[in-house]
Parts: sequence; C-alpha cells; structure tokens
Amino acid sequence: MRTGCLPLPKLRAKAAGAVVEKLLSDDAIIASENIAGMSDRGLRRLFDRLVELGAVRELSGRPTFRIYGL
Repeated sequence: MRTGCLPLPKLRAKAAGAVVEKLLSDDAIIASENIAGMSDRGLRRLFDRLVELGAVRELSGRPTFRIYGL
C-alpha cells in the first residue's frame, strides 16, 4: 500500500465525497449542514454509517444536535 492512500469502505450516498472533503477541511461539522444538496436525513444516515465504521466521532453527546469530527 502506498503512503497517504487509505483504503476506504464504499459509501453509497451520492454526495459522500463532498462530505468527506468537508470533514477533512473543517474541525467539525453539524449533521444538519447543507452539503452538496443532501437532505438532513441522508446526511444523518451517512454520519451514522461513518461512526459505525469508526471513521468519525460524534462530539456533542446530544441526541438532537449532533456534531461530528475526526
């Protein structure tokens, strides 16, 4: 494996690449943020999947207003 190349699980969301780019460029983002036209529900489901895979952490500890980061 080459240095700087991480094996990533396949994410089926259409805007998953934009969300990952946003995560890499910002310290943390909220699940209700408008990214690449994704719905709030779709974004929350994508973040739930990323948390499940161990790629991101939920930082706020609150069930209603979630903040995610690396």
